[in-house]
Amino acid sequence: MKPLKAMAVLLLLLPAMTQAQKKPKKQIVPAVFAQARYAYVEAVDGNEFDPRVIPEDREAIANIANAIRAWGRYSLTMHREEADMVFVVRKGRMASAQGSIGVNREPGIGTGQSGNAGSARQGGQYPGQQNDQGTELGTRGEVGPPEDLFQVCQRNPDGSLSAPLWMRSIEDGLSGPRPILFQQFKDAVDKAYPPTPAPASQPGKP
Repeated sequence: MKPLKAMAVLLLLLPAMTQAQKKPKKQIVPAVFAQARYAYVEAVDGNEFDPRVIPEDREAIANIANAIRAWGRYSLTMHREEADMVFVVRKGRMASAQGSIGVNREPGIGTGQSGNAGSARQGGQYPGQQNDQGTELGTRGEVGPPEDLFQVCQRNPDGSLSAPLWMRSIEDGLSGPRPILFQQFKDAVDKAYPPTPAPASQPGKP
């Protein structure tokens, strides 16, 4: 009878064990988010002035920067080396392309004149090759995850970034004046570390 009793107990405990496995893990909000004062926003490929950064990422940087200003918990800095935290963003890359233009100074390429006859090419034959005037035209395309990416990192003493202390991704999560990914971060930080209310102003004497 003992094996039957043990099986009966196991069947009774199985629903509780299954429910415990489905229970989501408690979200950990590092204390550094409460202690930080200065924040900097950039894209995975660089800051907003980096020519490698596509327009969609520049817009995402602006959206997060505006949301930080509206929040008021952190002050934005224009210099990465002054930041306690660095917000890193990346828009979904299912289909994005960026045109480029530059000057190729290698002699002979694009004009059909080269020291090596076997390497002569016709200018403007395909994107990324020099045209007859010596100007290089091209298109840089990127394909990647369709979800927007949002990360918050610390800046190490050597200027590099730490592993993400907070990382979330969702489709269109960086769009609009109230980006969903930022709002999730803001709500979690405010819940874990409620902001200190400003002291009430004293009424003036008559």
